[in-house]
Amino acid sequence: MVTLERLRADHQDALLEFERVNRAYFARSVSDRGDAFFAGFAARLGALLAEQDDGLCHFHVVVDDHGHLVGRVNLVDVRDGVAELGYRIGECAAGRGVATAAVREVCRLAAAAYGLRALTARSTCDNPASMAVLTRTGFTVVGDTSINGRPAVRYRRPLTGE
Repeated sequence: MVTLERLRADHQDALLEFERVNRAYFARSVSDRGDAFFAGFAARLGALLAEQDDGLCHFHVVVDDHGHLVGRVNLVDVRDGVAELGYRIGECAAGRGVATAAVREVCRLAAAAYGLRALTARSTCDNPASMAVLTRTGFTVVGDTSINGRPAVRYRRPLTGE
């Protein structure tokens, strides 16, 4: 159904297009990245790839059966065997199980390829689709928080016998 590819420099054009096409869609549930994100995209991608090379983060693009980039799934702030999960699926792929499949796969990679013990995640309370994905993929609620002033929930998922 979907494939995760580790972020590479040659994803730049497709990733920028994905972000542009879905900008308004994403802004309905998360803060808009702003014009500066798009204007400085090449430099930003270079910085992300450097963080990935240093083992601080693991970035992925989600590719559908036709080879189209339909999402992103990232593990950031890697430290002490734990990372924070973040993901975004484009509007054209929403509601088709893509997010669930991508999160399941990144959980597998997190343990098998990156040696992580657990993942954390957050979702705003007004994003029931994201909350459902996290629950379906084995995350449990561990507390309340906020994201940009909006009520949110914190999650955790052990990847081993933690």
